[in-house]
Amino acid sequence: MRVAFHAPLKHPDHPVPSGDRRMARLLISAIEAGGHHVEVASELRTFDGSGEARVQTRIRDAAVAESERLIEYYRGRPAVERPSIWFTYHVYYKAPDWLGPAVSAALDIPYATAEASYASKREGGPWALNHEQTRVALQSAAVHFCVTEFDRTGLEALLGGSDRLIYLPPFIDEVPAMEGQARAGYREQLCSVARFDPATPILVCVAMMRPGDKETSYRMLAAALAGIADLDWNLVLVGDGAARPAVEKAFAAVCPERIHWAGELAPEEVGRHLAAADLYVWPAHNEAYGMAFLEAQARGLPVVAQATRGVPDVVAAGRSAVLTPEGDLAAFGQAIRGMIVDGTRRAAMGEAARAFVAGERTIERAAAILDGGLTRAVGR
Repeated sequence: MRVAFHAPLKHPDHPVPSGDRRMARLLISAIEAGGHHVEVASELRTFDGSGEARVQTRIRDAAVAESERLIEYYRGRPAVERPSIWFTYHVYYKAPDWLGPAVSAALDIPYATAEASYASKREGGPWALNHEQTRVALQSAAVHFCVTEFDRTGLEALLGGSDRLIYLPPFIDEVPAMEGQARAGYREQLCSVARFDPATPILVCVAMMRPGDKETSYRMLAAALAGIADLDWNLVLVGDGAARPAVEKAFAAVCPERIHWAGELAPEEVGRHLAAADLYVWPAHNEAYGMAFLEAQARGLPVVAQATRGVPDVVAAGRSAVLTPEGDLAAFGQAIRGMIVDGTRRAAMGEAARAFVAGERTIERAAAILDGGLTRAVGR
C-alpha cells in the first residue's frame, strides 16, 4: 500500500538530531520493510511550546491551507498513486495533527497514528485549541500504534477499551556485532583519550544538554554520583547543548579526572563509546522513553534508570536494567553502586540486554506489527 507519512513535531529530515527524529525515520524504514511505499506528505511543523492562543491559531490557519493543497494535489494524481492510508507520528497537545484527519476524510482513506498521547488535564488550558484538535484527530483514527503503556492508558481513557490500539514497543534498526576484540579496541581508544584506567568501570550516558528535563536528569545523575565517590568509576558524557554550563556546574562536586566530556558525536562514534563502557546510567526525568536505552543495550550495556513514563517499555526490568522509583535520588545512587561493585551481575545483565534487543526490539518485529495494523485498517 501507499502510505502518506507526517510528523508534526519534527520532520524526519530536520537538521537537529533527537529521539523524535530518530523514531520518525525508524517508522518509515519499518513500514517500508513491510513491503509498503512511504511518501512524506508535508514538512509542516505544528509545534507550539509557548501555550499562546495566537500562535496556535496561526499554525492552524497555515495547516488548513496546507491540507487544501494536499487534497488538491492527491486528487490530481492517478488513483493508483494516491495514498491508501495516512500515517501521523507523535500527535499530542503541543503538536496536533491538522493535516491527517482533513486529508483522510477528503480522500476517504483511513487515518493512523503512532506515539499519540492524550492528556485530559490540558482541556481549557493555554493549549486548548491544540488539545481539542488532538482529541478530534485521535477519535477519528482507524488505528493507533502505542509505543508505551503510559500512552496506551491515556488513549484508553479517551477511546475506551478499543481494538484500535496496538502495542508497538520502541525498536532499533540494527543490533551491531559486538566481538570482544572490537570492544577491547574501542575501550583502549577511549581510555587513551580520556586518560582512564581500563580496569576501572566506565559509566556512560547519551543525552543532549538542553534546559528543562534533560538538565534535571543531568543534575540528578551528578548528585547520585557524588554520593558514591568512595567507589572507583569513571564517567563518559556524550552530548552537548545550551545547558552545558549548567551541567558542568552540577558536576563540579565530582572529581574532574573521572569525567570525559565527549560532546555531540556522530552516530557511529556514539556506538563506539557505548561499546567501550560497562554501564548505562540516566535518570530519564519526564522522558517519553529514550531511544538511547535501546542503543546501549544493543551494545551489551545494562541500564540503571528511573521507572518513569515509558522507560519500562525500552528495557527488560530485572533482566537488562535496574529501575528505581521516580524522584528517589538515594535509590538511584544505590542502584548504580550495586552495579559497580558486582561485576558478575553487571556482565550477566549486559548479555541479557543485548539478547533482549536482538530478540524483541528489531525492525523486523516492528515491520510485522505495523503491516498487520495498517492492512487491517485499510481493509475495514
